[in-house]
Amino acid sequence: MKFHDLIAAKTKSRTEYSILNISTNLVGYALNTILGFVCRIVFVQCLSADYLGVNGLFTNILTMLSLAELGVGGAIVYALYKPLAENDEEKIASLMKLYSKAYRMIGLLIAVIGLALMPFLKLVIREQPSISESIYLLYVINLFNTASSYFFSYRSSLLIAAQRNYIVSGISYTVAVVQSILQMVFLLAFRNYIGYLLIQTTGTFLFNVIVSCVAVKQFPYIREKDVKPLSKEERHVLFSNVRDLMVYKVSGLLVNSTDNILITFFNGLATTGIASNYTLLVNTLNSLLAQIFNGLTASIGNHNASEPVEKRYQMFNFLSLMNFWIFGWAALGIYFCSSDLVQLCFGEKYVLSNEIPFVMALNFFTVGMMNAVWTYKHTLGLFHYGRFIQFFTGILNIVFSVLLGTYWGLFGILFATFIARLFTSLWYDPYAVFKYGFQKSVSIYMKKIIKYLVILMCSAFLCHILFLFVSTGLIMRIWEKIILCSVVSNIIFWISFRKTAEFGMLKNFLSRIYQRLYKK
Repeated sequence: MKFHDLIAAKTKSRTEYSILNISTNLVGYALNTILGFVCRIVFVQCLSADYLGVNGLFTNILTMLSLAELGVGGAIVYALYKPLAENDEEKIASLMKLYSKAYRMIGLLIAVIGLALMPFLKLVIREQPSISESIYLLYVINLFNTASSYFFSYRSSLLIAAQRNYIVSGISYTVAVVQSILQMVFLLAFRNYIGYLLIQTTGTFLFNVIVSCVAVKQFPYIREKDVKPLSKEERHVLFSNVRDLMVYKVSGLLVNSTDNILITFFNGLATTGIASNYTLLVNTLNSLLAQIFNGLTASIGNHNASEPVEKRYQMFNFLSLMNFWIFGWAALGIYFCSSDLVQLCFGEKYVLSNEIPFVMALNFFTVGMMNAVWTYKHTLGLFHYGRFIQFFTGILNIVFSVLLGTYWGLFGILFATFIARLFTSLWYDPYAVFKYGFQKSVSIYMKKIIKYLVILMCSAFLCHILFLFVSTGLIMRIWEKIILCSVVSNIIFWISFRKTAEFGMLKNFLSRIYQRLYKK
């Protein structure tokens, strides 16, 4: 079956959906990333570093307000797995009706809270940035872009739960590519940040409208007016999951969305802007790799809804090995290559000392290794367990950031995030999945993680030795480092895992993909 046959087929297997989702995500994201990166370079050349700081700061603030993933979306997507597998149109329509009401309320809540926070912007931005526009006007445009999307975007979750993320991704990346081109042209012509934001807002609006129309076309029954409401018991279970996810993810924002605020407070907007170039590289790589696991999530949810515990556990081990292989390889690249890439793209004045790439690679790897755990925690519906753990992570992150940021500056704030996770979610979430999802001891997982870390450190040490002999020219040095990182890590990983059951599953999975794509 050829690739285009997979798209045309009305019914597909989990493997076929995974192929479509992963390939669409990777191709689209790669194209969008290249254009986005070029757009970033144009941004740096046309506008001052303070604009980078403002952009990063507002992104953090609005992420903290953004409630799309604070329980409602995750809980209803989980609730959709079973009725979609059983083609229960009545239940799907009932869930979507409830979903639409919840998201409209969320959009209004974000707008109200966002406006209420405006007077406090001066407390974070203590020094007047070197920009010509009003901080408040820029903030309002960003706020509108975030809040308005909730009136449409909920329907994309139905497509994602139905293993049709490739449709959402295809529309998203098409709009994003056009948006990036228009933004670059506008910056080069006018060097104006407000126009840049307005193009972004228009792109977000168009994406949400198009996806909403596609979802209605694919599932026309969700538009029916006489939709039967969920039963009292079903609403209770759903609201319990929403509550538990909301507590967990609101707390998670204290961990993931406060660094730029704290960096701005301690070091100013300029440092936030300079650090954001590294963050851009790390987040770009993280998002690229996330396309693989995002493409598998709905299929894993379907798998968990129909397979016994032991098969779920085998699939988890397979996913964990994929996690380590991909994120371990990428973490080495971040540590050894990111400063050279920043120098090449943005200039030597934007290069930071070596400990910054190290701590960013550390945070990248530890979060990346949790992908399998979090995927299974959500697709198994284990929302109740550890719903408060992220709250403690967030509090520890802020406390350690203030303490370490005072003495170590940027490095201290970034390292505080790792310490906070180490004391909380890095051990508890695996414990919850193994105890309540697999009915096994978490010590099995911890031993495997220790093995992974030893293998990764051996790879890093060998790379460090070999890099002593690389060229001094910047472009050649980057290429040689990338090649050496790739060769060394993959050879060591292959030697270490070639005889394991997980590696056998990986080979079989790749073989099935090849056969699905190229068999006659």
